[in-house]
Order: sequence, then structure tokens, then C-alpha cells
Amino acid sequence: MDPRALPPRPVIDPSVPAEISVELRAAPHLLHQARSGKHDRSFNPALVVIIPAFLLLILMLTNTVGMVAAGAGVGLIAVLKWAANDNSNRTVRRRTRLAQQYGAQYVLPDDLDYPCQMLLRRAQDAVDTVLASEVQRAGLLDSIDNRVSLPEETWQISKRLARLSSMHAEHGRIVPSELPSGLEDAFKPYSSALDAAWTSLSQRVRRLEEYALQVLKADEVYEAHLRLDALAARTPDYQRLIADTVRDDLAHRHIRELADQAQQVRELFEKSIDEARQTAGALLRTPFA
Repeated sequence: MDPRALPPRPVIDPSVPAEISVELRAAPHLLHQARSGKHDRSFNPALVVIIPAFLLLILMLTNTVGMVAAGAGVGLIAVLKWAANDNSNRTVRRRTRLAQQYGAQYVLPDDLDYPCQMLLRRAQDAVDTVLASEVQRAGLLDSIDNRVSLPEETWQISKRLARLSSMHAEHGRIVPSELPSGLEDAFKPYSSALDAAWTSLSQRVRRLEEYALQVLKADEVYEAHLRLDALAARTPDYQRLIADTVRDDLAHRHIRELADQAQQVRELFEKSIDEARQTAGALLRTPFA
């Protein structure tokens, strides 16, 4: 399956403290519950009926001593279950409170209509490509800036996509599918505003994808560069081999080619890195309105 057909991941505002962000990401279902207003209940009301009915059945089948023993057993099980679940329940309650407190600082797939989901997924895939690249890990793409700027870019895109999805849904509820004759132009500016917002966000995501493609190209050249660097360390051995085995007129040419080769690869690599940086600069220097 094409990964872009999958829904996007939740996006959390990068300004949220790191420890809070970790808590929110650890329980995405609680983010959905907080958004919908539904909450898990740690207490099962069915137990109020089931436990007394069970004890009554024990009393009918045995005697008072049997009932006391059964009651003690049920009580022990309840205590053990409470002890086992208490820590988990505290964690759920804490994360639920955080999900409610930071409700305006995350965007969920359910906040977006399908086209906006796919656009956000494309943005996330492009950012993942850049941050997972060899040249990024090697610190050749201004890694600190990318690790700050790209999550912020994704957050800004996701916020605007959520707003666009909401306004698009509202527009669909307000504007009839068939407009009275002569009134089409009166509604057109509103539809055009939604289209313009979509076009702008699509272009923004395409620039992210262009950056990711440049980074992939830089990765390919970087891998070749590393391999040629390993050979470059052996250049004197190759030069001596040529000098010892090839007649003089060819030896000079081969030795010169070996000396020039590493420099040519270095220049190609630096060019690919510069192109990636220029693409990133054009994207990240263009602020959202």
C-alpha cells in the first residue's frame, strides 16, 4: 500500500514541553476521547450487580461459612486488582488531564477531511525523509535548524489544514448544492477563498517534497563520496602501481586522473548539499501569512 494512503500521525505543537509531548504521544486514544468529550470509566457499574448476585448464589448453594469464605475471596481479588490497576489508572487520569489542557495544541487525523489528511501525510513523509537522511545525521544540512524548523513547519501546516477542513465543512452546510439562478457570483468569493487556501498549502507541501528529493540526491552522492574517500586514502598505492607497470606517457595521465578524482567528487557532493540547502532556505524563509 502506498504509505501516503495511510492517515497522518497526530501533530503536536513543538512549543509544548518535551515531557508533556511524550505523554500525549503515548496515548493517542486519549487525545481522541478528549477531543470528542468521551472518557474511559475505570469503574465498571456492572460489578454492583454481579458481585452481590454471586455472593447470593454462594449462600444458596452452601452455608454462611461458605459465603464468608467466598466474600473474603472476592474481596482479596478486588484488592489485588485495585493494586495492579491503581498505577495504570493514575497514568490514564494524568494523560487525560493533559489531553484536555493542551487540546488546542495538537491536531488529529479526525480534525481533517480526507484531502487535508492526505496533504498532511505528504508533509510528514517529506519531513521524515529529510530527518532520516545520512546527510542530516552527518550534520551536513544544518541539523539543528532542520530539527527545529521542520516540526514547526509541519505544525503550522496542520493547524491551517484543520481550520480549512472545518471551514470547508461549514461552507458545505451553508451553501446549497443548487444555487438559485443569478446568485452564483454572490457565493463565488467564499468558494474562491477556500480554493486559494488549499492551493497555498499544497504548494507549501510540494516545496517540502522538493527539499526531500534534493536530500535524497545528496544522500546518493554522499554514499559515493564516502566510498571514493576510502579509495582516495589508497591513492599513493594506485599511483605507484601505475608508475611501476605503465609506460611513461600513460603513467603521467593516469596519475593525474587519480589526483583529480577525489576533488571532482568533493565538488559534486558540495554542489548537491548546496542545492538541498538552497531549497530548504527558500521554503523556511517564506513565513506563513
